[in-house]
Amino acid sequence: MRLACTALLTAAAAALAGCGFTPLYASPGVASLSAVQVVAPEGRTGYLIREHLDDALAKDRSATAAYRMDLQLAEARYPRGLRIDNVATRYEYVLTAYYSLVALPSGAQAKTGSVRVQLSYDSADQPYASIAAQQDVADRAAEEAARRIQLELAAWLAARPRG
Repeated sequence: MRLACTALLTAAAAALAGCGFTPLYASPGVASLSAVQVVAPEGRTGYLIREHLDDALAKDRSATAAYRMDLQLAEARYPRGLRIDNVATRYEYVLTAYYSLVALPSGAQAKTGSVRVQLSYDSADQPYASIAAQQDVADRAAEEAARRIQLELAAWLAARPRG
């Protein structure tokens, strides 16, 4: 059984190699993601998304930046799941990240876009637990926004003609 699965996977890989399929991570331009300098707004969420973007883009601190990404963030929190005493038991957290990619050193705007992340979390009666839940959802939203921005940039760079 294991030999049959291995043979099937080998045949599938050979078939994909012959059709011109190239995974996104193997595209020539995607390597330049590590040369993006992220400029995020002040505050906890700005710090979190900048850190997650640096990780997602595999920032090379020793290389000169080819692009600068300017970020603007919008956060909203909506009460959901109201109890009979009109106190929310759940909240919906919405993080919208607007980004502008600027080519360096020319300063020409290369790409703009935005990503929107919606997550929900429980609201606890204990103050510390409630604060911890709010901070956790902001971190998870920043991580997801960074992942989505990374995918958008990778697809954009892979589709650009190389000259």
